[in-house]
Amino acid sequence: MARDLTPKCKRCRREGKKLFLKGARCNSIKCAMVKRKYAPGIHGANQKKRLTDYGIQLREKQQLKRTYRILERQFKKYFNKAKGQEGEMGLNLLRLLETRFDNILVRANIFLSRDQSRQSINHKHWTINQRGVNIPSYQVKVGDIIQLKENSSLRKSIDERINHEKTKKDIPGWLSVDLKKMNIKIVNLPITEDLPANVNTKLIVEFYSR
Repeated sequence: MARDLTPKCKRCRREGKKLFLKGARCNSIKCAMVKRKYAPGIHGANQKKRLTDYGIQLREKQQLKRTYRILERQFKKYFNKAKGQEGEMGLNLLRLLETRFDNILVRANIFLSRDQSRQSINHKHWTINQRGVNIPSYQVKVGDIIQLKENSSLRKSIDERINHEKTKKDIPGWLSVDLKKMNIKIVNLPITEDLPANVNTKLIVEFYSR
């Protein structure tokens, strides 16, 4: 499976904002966006380049793609699928990304990064509707129940992190989460208020419509 091996902190610095790719480190003083809040490269600190319309659209697309940890070919498939669905294309695109299996575990506050979530899925620690699923991109549906396997070695480490976490993340209303039983139910599809507010999907639509 193809992967983006570019250093994670450089991706955040390139986009000029935190993409929360490194979990707890992103909320600490060690975060690269705290220490070096400028573009990577030898001339990054002195760059005062004004973006063209194309550049603005590209950066918006790259930011969303990198946030969900997917590559260009897969992102374009999501875009085309959203385009073929009824309703607003931008909303459809974000819904498809939000209802990925690996993203659900992050939104439910089980993991702090999608890489951690993806690794646990690849190692077969989870079931969906009592069936083992090890595909991070699996598209969950309304009514699906995600459950950590009873004999999973992850249960202790997840419990410890949740219990020691100082700030609790809000769990979106479209998920019903029981952290004691370690299960998640998909109550409904995310609505506009549940989706990331800092994404301008109109720019992404314009980018692919050139």
